[in-house]
Amino acid sequence: MKITVARIYIHEGKHIHEKVFERLHDDHKVKGVTVFRGITGFGKSGHEHSSRLLDMSFDLPVVVEFFDTEENVRVALASLSDLVPPGHMITFKAELPDV
Repeated sequence: MKITVARIYIHEGKHIHEKVFERLHDDHKVKGVTVFRGITGFGKSGHEHSSRLLDMSFDLPVVVEFFDTEENVRVALASLSDLVPPGHMITFKAELPDV
């Protein structure tokens, strides 16, 4: 089965990832969602978001990844445009094996 995978790059500071997760689960019921918490990263601003052993940061990079049909992913991403800044969402084609 052909699918589309989407990745959303944000940070956890404003808990946007929780709102994105809720919307994908409750409103769009996409086939699968995973939220990854990064240990370090930076974006367009060059400002580093990092976790250090002695310094627990609560503004780390977060990647929300989900998949579904191309149409469902397109609709879901459009509905997230009020939460996610432009240029922070990518998609790519994939295939679910028939195993």
